[in-house]
Amino acid sequence: MTPRLAIRAAMALALGVPAFAPAAHAAETIDPVADKAAFQKFFTDKFPKLKREDFVNGPYSMNEDLHKQWQEKEEFPPYEFSLEDGKQMFTTPFKNGKTYADCFPNQGIGIRQNYPYFDEKEGKVVTLELALNRCREANGEAPISYVKDEMAALTAYMAFTSRGKPMDIKIPNDPRALEAYRLGKEYFYTRRGQLNFSCATCHVQSPGERIRAEVLAPALGILNAMPIYRSEWSGMGTTSRRFITCNSQTRAVPLNPQDDEYRNLEYYLSYVSNGLPISGPGARP
Repeated sequence: MTPRLAIRAAMALALGVPAFAPAAHAAETIDPVADKAAFQKFFTDKFPKLKREDFVNGPYSMNEDLHKQWQEKEEFPPYEFSLEDGKQMFTTPFKNGKTYADCFPNQGIGIRQNYPYFDEKEGKVVTLELALNRCREANGEAPISYVKDEMAALTAYMAFTSRGKPMDIKIPNDPRALEAYRLGKEYFYTRRGQLNFSCATCHVQSPGERIRAEVLAPALGILNAMPIYRSEWSGMGTTSRRFITCNSQTRAVPLNPQDDEYRNLEYYLSYVSNGLPISGPGARP
């Protein structure tokens, strides 16, 4: 983080945060519908030249030169190898003869936009990554890493089958679901780590700014492109990997993949991007 950007971020936070940030008092009214409208309006007002659906392209939506870079990458996408691996994994039977398709609605095709969801029986948020590992375990297979290539490949393939479909996250009329959403929102706006940054510091206050060579992505639509190929990783990364990396970059202690806090954060960020198209798998610098 450059001193200039750090000062600007600190000033922005000192001057106030958007109206959709959490209230400081415990009696805050939880209104996801109002949050979503305010969240999306904030970004469309901040970047009036962008179409709403363009936000899913992250930093490549920020200016014409970056957009041209994205178009060139899409001609020979660096995530193509992962798509092929993911499709092979998805369709290869487990030892018991079943496949991932047996665990999901519509055989797992074209459903990415519905994850994460709130499981009313369990009382918690279930992400796509978590559902995939639960599928494996239910069929006698060992779970795979939430941050490594296999999980990225599987989610890349499933995202690709949903490309263009609008994010469609539901919050059921269940106090536990609203609380999960609230906690996700709170995590997004809470400062942590040695740099005392929140997720919003970079992705609400400073999208389009640079941290070294990286252009910060807007929070709106940021998960629609997951999983992503990142040049700095020289490979694919899952949503879990991205959350862990962000914590590390702000010198905060990362949580374990699929801890409740990360699941709730994914629930919040996905819901406020409802209506924007799935664009994953994506590629970033």
